[in-house]
Amino acid sequence: MTGNKGEWSEIYTLLKIISDKKLFAGDENLNKVENLIFPIIRILRDESNGTYQFSYEDDLVIIAGGDELFKIPISNFAEYAIFLLSKLKETTSSTFSIPEVEAFINSFSCTSLKAKSSVKSDIRIVIHDQHTGTTPMLGFSIKSQLGGASTLLNAGKTTNFIYEIIGVDLTDFQIEEINSINTGSKIKARIEKINEFSGTLEYTETQNPVFGNNLTLIDSALPEIVSEIVKLFFTSTYSRTEDLVSVISASNPIGYKLDTHHPFYSYKIKRLLTDIALGMMPASVWTGQLDATGGYLVVKEDGEVLCYHIYNRNEFEDYLLRNTKLETASSSRHDFGKAYKVNGNCFFKLNLQIRFLK
Repeated sequence: MTGNKGEWSEIYTLLKIISDKKLFAGDENLNKVENLIFPIIRILRDESNGTYQFSYEDDLVIIAGGDELFKIPISNFAEYAIFLLSKLKETTSSTFSIPEVEAFINSFSCTSLKAKSSVKSDIRIVIHDQHTGTTPMLGFSIKSQLGGASTLLNAGKTTNFIYEIIGVDLTDFQIEEINSINTGSKIKARIEKINEFSGTLEYTETQNPVFGNNLTLIDSALPEIVSEIVKLFFTSTYSRTEDLVSVISASNPIGYKLDTHHPFYSYKIKRLLTDIALGMMPASVWTGQLDATGGYLVVKEDGEVLCYHIYNRNEFEDYLLRNTKLETASSSRHDFGKAYKVNGNCFFKLNLQIRFLK
C-alpha cells in the first residue's frame, strides 16, 4: 500500500477524528472556534469493497462493514494516528509505504488509502449539534497541509478570460515584439509592453461560455469582477485572494455606491469560492445544486484537524477567502498570455487558477 502525503493524510484523518471523538470547527485563520465543537456519533467511509461505519461503545470503536464486525480500543486509533503523523512529517519521498499503519487498518478490513473515487465525499460524519439538538450527516473532502498545497480551481482553457487591447491598433511587428518577450514574468512584461504602445486590456468575455454563464448565475457582476482580479494578479505583486479583493474593493471597477460600506466585492467572491468548493466546474453547467461534499477537513502541519462546512457557512467562506491565492498556470498548455488579432481587432487572454495556501 503506497501513496503520497495527501493520500496518507486521508488515513491519518480517519484515525485522528475517531480517536478525538469530536470535530473541531476552524476560523479563517485556521484556529479552533471554541464554541463550535461537534461530538461525533458515527463515521462512514466508502471503500471499493463496501461502506464501513465507525461508531462507539464505551472505550471501543465498533466497525461494521459487510458481514463483519470489529471492536477495537479507541486508544489504538490514537496511538497509530500519532505514529502516522510522525512518519508524514519526516518522510521526504513523493510516494511511500508505512507497513505498521497498513497492518493496523487491514486488521479491520480497510484496504485502500483513498476513499472510493466514485463518491464525492472522502468521508461522511454524523455529528451531534448541541445548538439545535439535531444529528446531521456531513460530507467532507480532506485537504492536507502536510503535503503540497492543493488547488481549489484547476486551470484550463475553460478558465481563460479574453480582453480586447484598446487604445492602439497594434501592427504585426508590434504583436511579434510583445509575444517574443520570454522573461521569468513574461506575461506581466508583455502587458507592460502593450501599455508602452498605449494599449490597455478591456474585458470582453470568458473563452468558455459555460464558465461565463456559471459566473453570471452566481452573480451577474462576477464575470467582470473576476476579470479585474485576474488582470490585477498578472500586473501587480498581489497573489493572495484576500489582498486582490481588497485592492479591487478600493478601486471599485463596477462603480458600486460604497458610502453605505456594503462589502460588495468580498461577498461576491466568497460566493464564488464557496460554489467552486462545493462542486462548480468551469466546463459543466452549474445549477447551484451542491454535491455530496459540503465542506473540508483540513489537516494542519501540526496534525490538528479542523472542519469547515457549509453547515457553518460564515466560517467556511472566511476560510476560503483567507487561505487561497491565484497562481500562474502553464500559458502554453492553456493557450493564454499572447497578443493576437481577430477580424482586425487585437486580443489578449489571461487565465484563472486558484490554489490553497501552504
